[in-house]
Amino acid sequence: MERTRNGGGKTAGRHARPQERLRRSRRLGGVVSFTVAALLIAIPVGSASADPQPSLQDLAKQVEKMHTEIETLTEEYNGQREKLKTAKKAADAAQRTLATSEADLEAKRAEVALLAENAYITGGLNRMLAFATSGDPDSFLDRAATMDVLEQQQGAEVTQVTQAREAAERARSGAQARIEEVQEIVSDLDTKRDKITKLVTKVESNLFRRALGEAGRPGTRAQRVNLPIVGSGKAAQAARWALTQQLKPYVWGAEGPGSYDCSGLVMAAYQKVGISLPHYTGSQWTAGRHISREEMRPGDLVFFYSDLHHVGIYLGGGMMVHAPRTGDVVRIASIANRPFAGAVRIAD
Repeated sequence: MERTRNGGGKTAGRHARPQERLRRSRRLGGVVSFTVAALLIAIPVGSASADPQPSLQDLAKQVEKMHTEIETLTEEYNGQREKLKTAKKAADAAQRTLATSEADLEAKRAEVALLAENAYITGGLNRMLAFATSGDPDSFLDRAATMDVLEQQQGAEVTQVTQAREAAERARSGAQARIEEVQEIVSDLDTKRDKITKLVTKVESNLFRRALGEAGRPGTRAQRVNLPIVGSGKAAQAARWALTQQLKPYVWGAEGPGSYDCSGLVMAAYQKVGISLPHYTGSQWTAGRHISREEMRPGDLVFFYSDLHHVGIYLGGGMMVHAPRTGDVVRIASIANRPFAGAVRIAD
């Protein structure tokens, strides 16, 4: 009986070991599960923590914003170039005035030196001694009168020298101010040029070209269109000429003949009919008579945006010809596609 119990005990022990192993496995599995769960909590999943990538639509909007910034900066750049032309003319005029003033000053100094030398030679003796020893009082009085005239003349010349010196100082100060103004404008131009160049490089990058291509650029592909322009005056002639420039590329700061920006096209078109306009929308806005939208006719200038950073040439029927932006070409477009700011008549 004892052997049977012992044998039975061995059998029971052998049956107990798999159950024990199962319990140990379960305990180990629980520890592993807990550890894995802790790691999952501690380490964030990559897709959940990464910054979301901008969509093509978002990228396209960024491009549109940068194009607006490029055009705004371009017209500021054009305005500074016009200002630089004026400042350079003023600086040149100031330098000429300075040269004249300094030459006048030197001439006056020479005259005074000559008078002083003459006075020294003729009036070196004491007048009373000369009168006492003179055998001819009348001759002495004549010489004395001459001396008085010379002294008065010398005094006048000294006054003129003083005035000439003051004029030269003013001219020198004015010339320096004009030179400093030119230098400041040139520095500002360099800054704007760098900003525009960087923006253009960015919008022409592969990323943004793909974004515009896939998200869809506003408008249609540019095609040459021949529209009949009503009128025979200079404004209509300028509009007709502008149409001949279709499909030429937009290049910021350009005024032809191979490429244009918006105000450069306007300037070139009116230059062709003998009318000189500045290469700057701000100055073109004040170059003629402001008219209502209802009065517009071919050749009138149409301006857009509150800061007037874009301009086109009206053709009639709600259409204009313009140089739109970087990456585009001179083309015909509706004036309804941009926020209209006003119209200006340059010529009949």
